[in-house]
Amino acid sequence: MQIIHADEHILVLNKPAGIPVLPDGWDKDAPYLVKMLEEEFGKIFVVHRLDKITSGVMVFARDAESHRALNMQFENHEVEKIYHAIVEGNPKWQEKIARHPLRVNVGHKHRTAVDDRNGKPSETRFRLRELYQAAALIEAMPKTGRTHQVRVHSKALGHPLVGDVLYGAAESKIIARPALHALSLTFTHPFTNERLTFTAEYPQDFDTALKLL
Repeated sequence: MQIIHADEHILVLNKPAGIPVLPDGWDKDAPYLVKMLEEEFGKIFVVHRLDKITSGVMVFARDAESHRALNMQFENHEVEKIYHAIVEGNPKWQEKIARHPLRVNVGHKHRTAVDDRNGKPSETRFRLRELYQAAALIEAMPKTGRTHQVRVHSKALGHPLVGDVLYGAAESKIIARPALHALSLTFTHPFTNERLTFTAEYPQDFDTALKLL
């Protein structure tokens, strides 16, 4: 776990894949990110989430006032999030905006589904970064924050994330999880009011997958 930035108000880190932010419902004793961080830094406040399977940059608040200020930025869509993902197939577009309405927690697998009638408005901007023989590296910029949004919108465009069997991808031999990394996060510091951008390097498994492609 790489700490990118720490001051008395915020904590920014590069989250490893495979560790949940909060306890999984059925296993209270398994390690989770908040517990690990609080053992080292004291009380922290969760501002946003990444899936257990997702790596990348996260910000936490270290006091209630910073927590409120950061929450407002996320609610008002003032935070800029950039993800990198490896997807199946070769997109025919250079840029694409997905606006499929999404409904979360569907079925016993708790998936997110496109639901034109009951789904909540959702938007993700995609940009093609690199083409490979049967895959592509894409950049995703979600404007809303629905659960699994990038994964479901990628699937809806016909290009599920490599390794994302929950959303229709084949089993992958190049990466053991859905190939999704939260690359950067831009927000306003709750105390200094400075606009900041933090970037998280690719983890080894994501980097290796790109080299194999």
